[in-house]
Amino acid sequence: MSNTNLSVQEFFLVGFPSDPSTQLLLFFLILANYLITLSGNSVIIFITLSDHRLQSPMYFFLRNFSFVEIWFTTVTVPKLLAGFLLGSHSITFAGCMAQCYFYFLFGATEFILLGVMSFDRYQAVCNPLRYPALMTGKFCLKLVCGAWVAAFFNILGPLIIVTNLPYCGPNVINHFFCDRTPLVNLACTNIEWVENMNLVLAGVLILGSLVLTVISYGLITAAVLRIPSRQGRHKAFSTCASHMVVVTIVYGSHIFMHVRTTHTYTERVDKVVALMTSVVAPSLNPFIYTLRNEKVKEALRDAARKRGLFCNEELKGNKKDFHTM
Repeated sequence: MSNTNLSVQEFFLVGFPSDPSTQLLLFFLILANYLITLSGNSVIIFITLSDHRLQSPMYFFLRNFSFVEIWFTTVTVPKLLAGFLLGSHSITFAGCMAQCYFYFLFGATEFILLGVMSFDRYQAVCNPLRYPALMTGKFCLKLVCGAWVAAFFNILGPLIIVTNLPYCGPNVINHFFCDRTPLVNLACTNIEWVENMNLVLAGVLILGSLVLTVISYGLITAAVLRIPSRQGRHKAFSTCASHMVVVTIVYGSHIFMHVRTTHTYTERVDKVVALMTSVVAPSLNPFIYTLRNEKVKEALRDAARKRGLFCNEELKGNKKDFHTM
């Protein structure tokens, strides 16, 4: 990615300016959320890979979603933490464009995966007898690969255009990462057509995957309401509840941030919403998926018991070796 105008070699991220004590508090709060995101989503990846009860398509998609969540938050948070701790707010032109690219790549993949996961739940609830034949491992892998490819091509063109816009100064981005809207606003040219293109592509991606999700859950709801027993309806809804909560959080915040023009752009509100989206939400998702999922909780309990048994046996072995010395 090359820039045609070399007058701007780096950008400065404003972040969250405040007094030192508030900066330190924000650092520890964001660090704690980041560590929870890394550990929580890593546990989901590990447990869905290792436990034989979690080998269905639902957990295959959940594992991929957790992988995306880890990298989605890693794109922005380490740089933000460095700004709090070291006062390092500058980012090179290439680094800024790379951060912008990967932020939207992982974000776009996240949306498509949510749509795929809703389609999977539709098949599981509405076509339970045909579900194993429809959602084969090979087909699920194609869906995940398709999500990555679609996200890649959705954001590649706009980023190439944004990279080659003339940036003559100022070079101060009033955000904590290189978000596309405040970045484009720094270009010293007419950006209306770029804004319209970004709006259309964001609308196609976000609203398109949202329509798929809404249709899937509409059909699921209709099918569940036809189940005669209350227990059967509860069981069917419980398999979808966690996903519906995540869908609401992710779509609500991103539609507010990206499906609108720069005329309605408010820097302070957008920074707070972006912080919730890229820092807080990824740390909540592991709890949402585990606390409401009995199979995952059972797998975690079994893994903890096995770990505890292993540690006890190892401790007994060490004591035995000690007494024989």
